[in-house]
Order: sequence, then structure tokens, then C-alpha cells
Amino acid sequence: MIFLAQRVLIYPDIRINFSAMTAPSAQEADAASRQAALTLACTLPGDTLLYLLLPLHHGAFGVSLMEAGVLLAANRLVRIAGYGQVARFYGRRGPRDACFLAAIGAVLATLGYALLSGVWALLVARLLWGLAFAALNIANQALPTALQEGAARRAGRARSIAAAGPMLGLLLGAALAEVAGPRPVFLLLAVAALPALWTARRLPSAPEAMRASGARLALPRVMDVWSFCLGLTLDGLFVLGLAVLASASLPQGAGLAAGAAMALRYASEIFLSPVGGALAQRVGARRLLVALSLAASAGLLLLGTGGAWLWAGALGTVLSRALLQPLPGPVVAAESPGEARVPALARQATWRDIGAGLGPLAAGMLLPVAPALLLYGGAGLLLAGVSLAVARPSKGRAGAG
Repeated sequence: MIFLAQRVLIYPDIRINFSAMTAPSAQEADAASRQAALTLACTLPGDTLLYLLLPLHHGAFGVSLMEAGVLLAANRLVRIAGYGQVARFYGRRGPRDACFLAAIGAVLATLGYALLSGVWALLVARLLWGLAFAALNIANQALPTALQEGAARRAGRARSIAAAGPMLGLLLGAALAEVAGPRPVFLLLAVAALPALWTARRLPSAPEAMRASGARLALPRVMDVWSFCLGLTLDGLFVLGLAVLASASLPQGAGLAAGAAMALRYASEIFLSPVGGALAQRVGARRLLVALSLAASAGLLLLGTGGAWLWAGALGTVLSRALLQPLPGPVVAAESPGEARVPALARQATWRDIGAGLGPLAAGMLLPVAPALLLYGGAGLLLAGVSLAVARPSKGRAGAG
């Protein structure tokens, strides 16, 4: 993980030349954002359901529980190392080609979950999915922000569309797995992902001419640090820690409670991400991002208190996170406009993945030895502190509200 972090610090100086490109109209930006979100919605359920079924049925996949953990982390690790290269490919070939190849990779990866066995064969599928998601994630941040006007609103609607896929995949796939076992479910999800090939072909084809100079030392900016802390606390520590705390609070129904919380995460994004995007258009994306980050920090603090407050904190954290999801892209795009936009979006996604990868490791090491209040209170204070630092735009760059 430290090696991969060093790879990010020596970040390629990617420069995107927009001078030859015509800015899209609002209608074109809306349509492109919608197609990118539909592509992600079709392809994401396979990955989401694997997080639920692989640990529960690891024997059916021919792996141990420890190997299942490695497989679930592998896609994130390859993204940390490869976001820069994927961003260059996206800029050189354009959204259509990048997302079409990503959709093919996602279908093949999901098919691999259905047909392959053993850690090495499944590792290939996980690495393939990681690179596919990197391209789809960049598209789902870059296309809504291609036009600054209405960027937060588009990002909120796109996030809502994208969340519908994993929400339905969790509900239907988990139920089907109880009847038919885990492997046939992924075969059906691979078929369900095929429409992504069509939606990807409807994306803009214009490449963004790219020229890259040699590697340079690129220390994380404030938004990069915030993304790292968000990944560490809300994407990593919160998800794993919730299951552990639920087990201690409700020994008889922990699995059901954690599963419901996982489904609630995507349901809340479906309904609340458009609300977050619309609110950002009124009050400013940066201002709302800071307020919601502080609300999530308070939710993390409540998580550590136990009892009924644990569930109040969990609910508050899930809802704040859902409202928050569409905001980082518009803030980063406004702070790094023009030729710096796509590299900045890729960089903050990289830092978020690093944090999300370290979060479960930190939870696994610290939860057995540290009081929950100390762990989650510290996480809440960390997120609150960096959120307050984000409140002021970087010098020399445009703010986002």
C-alpha cells in the first residue's frame, strides 16, 4: 500500500488540451452524463454483489476467507496504480472508446465470477474489473462537469442512476443466491450488463488531445487529502466497523442489520444524490460539501457511543454520505478547470481509493484493542478537520461555491 501511495506522489503531469473542442450544450452534457451513469449502473452490480457473496460462500469459489479478502481488495489496488494511465487513455481516445472497452471488461469480469475458480483465476477478473471501473468512474465525473453550469445537478442525477444498478443487484441477487447458489447469479448479472455496450456507444467520441511530460513530484492538494480521509472514514472504516459494532450490539441479527445498512446506502443515493446536487446549485458545491462532511463526522462520533445512538449515527452517516456523493467532482472541476480537470478528477479518485483501502485495515487492527468511541471519534475529528480546510478554495484557482 505504501508503494502504491508513492506511485501516486510521483504523478504524471497529464495535460488535456481543450482548445480544439467545442464546449457542450447543457442538453448534450445532460445526455452524456445520463448515458455514462447508465453504463455504470449496468456493470456495477456484479462487483457490489461479490462483496456480499464472496465472503459468505468463499468455498464455492475455491478460495479461503483470507484469499477472498485479497480478491475484494485487488480491484482497488490496481486502480490506485493505474488511474493515471486510464486517464491518459480516456483523454486520447475519448469517453466512447474508453467506456466501451470498460463495459466489455466489466462483462468479462462478471462472467469470470460465474465460471472461474481459485484465487489466481479470479484475481485476473478482479484486476480487469478494477481497470474497467477506473474508466467508468472518470467518465461519470468528467462528463457531468464538462460544462460548469449545472454540474452539481447533473452529478446528482447521474449518481442516482448509477446507484440503481447495485441496489437492484443486491436485492434480487441475494435472494436468488439463497435458491440457486452464488455462481449462477453472476452469470445472470453478466447478461444484465450487456446493455452497457449499447449505452457506452452513445457517449461522445471526441478525444481530448493529451500531452504528457515526465513524472513530477505532486504532493496532494487539500481536496486530495479530503478525498483520502473520506475514503478512509466513510468508504472503509465505516462499512467494516458497522458490521463489527452491529454484532456486538445485536448478536442475534447482526448480519441482517449490516445487510440492510448496505442496501440502505444505495437506496439513499438513489433518492438523495439528486437532492444534494440540486442544493449545491443553490448554496454552492464547496459550501454544501463542507457542511455535509461535518454532519458525517458527527455521525461517526455517534457510532462509537454504542446502543441506540449507534444506529442514529449509522443512519446519519449513510444519509450524509448519499447527499455528499455528487459534490466532489464539481468542486474539483471548478478548482482545476480546463486542461487540469480530468487529471485532477483522476488524482482525487486515486487518493479516495487509497483511503478506502487503508480503512478496513485500520478497523481490523484497531477495533479489537481500541475503544470504539476513541476510534470513531478520532475518525470524525479527522474528517471534520480536513473538511474545514476545504472550506477555503485553493489560492489561484476558482472555487465551487
